[in-house]
Amino acid sequence: MSELHHLLTFPVRPVTEEAYLKPLASFLKSGIPATYTLEQAAAFERGDEDENDDNDKEGGSNTTPMHILARSLPEDLTEEETCAVLKMLDMLFEYGAGWSFLDYENKAVGDLLLERGQPKGGQLYQRIVEAGVSAELLLRKIDGGEVEFLDENEFDPSTNVNEPVDVVTSSETAAKITDDPDATAGDQMTYLNTKLEYTEDALVTEENRDGVMMEWEDQIMKLAADAMFPSSLESPHDAIVLNIGFGMGIIDTYIQAKGPQKHYICEAHPDVIAKMKKDGWYEKPNVVVLEGRWQDSLNKLLDEGETFFDGIYYDTFSEHYQDMLDLYDVIVGLIKPEGVFSFFNGLGADREICYDVYKKIVEIDVATYGMKCEFETIDITKILPDWKDVKRSYYNCNYYYHPRISFI
Repeated sequence: MSELHHLLTFPVRPVTEEAYLKPLASFLKSGIPATYTLEQAAAFERGDEDENDDNDKEGGSNTTPMHILARSLPEDLTEEETCAVLKMLDMLFEYGAGWSFLDYENKAVGDLLLERGQPKGGQLYQRIVEAGVSAELLLRKIDGGEVEFLDENEFDPSTNVNEPVDVVTSSETAAKITDDPDATAGDQMTYLNTKLEYTEDALVTEENRDGVMMEWEDQIMKLAADAMFPSSLESPHDAIVLNIGFGMGIIDTYIQAKGPQKHYICEAHPDVIAKMKKDGWYEKPNVVVLEGRWQDSLNKLLDEGETFFDGIYYDTFSEHYQDMLDLYDVIVGLIKPEGVFSFFNGLGADREICYDVYKKIVEIDVATYGMKCEFETIDITKILPDWKDVKRSYYNCNYYYHPRISFI
């Protein structure tokens, strides 16, 4: 362990700027990187020719100074000590520390802060969230508008390898892009050409057993269906609603129970469309099925300018956050002034810190359209599955942020 790493174990109390901030500044100004890992320090002590090779030997972990700080954080910090630690975090970020590296136990800094008793609304945890939001927005500008949630040195929590990833906005959100050529979540056309299978409680890809949708989402879909009928309506029978992505038809069944005036369903996968026909959805008098990708179907509605919705819901498979940003452009032209837009919120839900970062990202993005996103937090501890019947778990938080987006 280097002197820098030792300093961040908080060997003396109290934690003051004099005792910690000045030595930290001295180390960083002398040229020691804010990303100098324990693995690299160990490699240096062994005399390895290439310190970076040690990351491979340690399973690709990056135990940075910020991890050491978070792991060693006293649980009884005073207000003054918290302020000093916050300034230490600021300094580490100023010198290039990353918010989302994984350490030797596959944990991010945000994970470790929560383990040390830091509250989600506290200054230290929120500082990590702010860093994640800033990194995402900066990467978006660097990439010319293309959204890449993590850079090449940061993590893909679903595979535990350092791979560049996009966040998938679907029920299968956490199954991010990998080097697997059969990863159906990574490409929409691959998914649309993949055979699907309906089981007793799930919709999965036939070959890879990727979960497209599962029965455990029932409670979430009921909540979402209720949101599709704004309180401004005199009666739910007056509502015109749109669901993008039929899947197992859970939310559409709840919508039908309310008897809306018109119920549009946009679905692109041929196996799902076949299931809809078999189950009689095409015969329902108030249902309009839009076959094909929403990018084609909704733009036609937008061009016609004759249909406006009280509620719109979005839950597709194999699409990414960039697709969702594109959808915002269409939504604002299709939804009524008092209408509500919502979506299955699995954005970054494989890790709490990522989920909290994307909560802020959505709020920022919809604000550019003159809209606000209100989140309701739902405890889903008792309904999450054990994931034994699917290849990848796509939701690993024990709570759900239900989004309700409307014009300000």
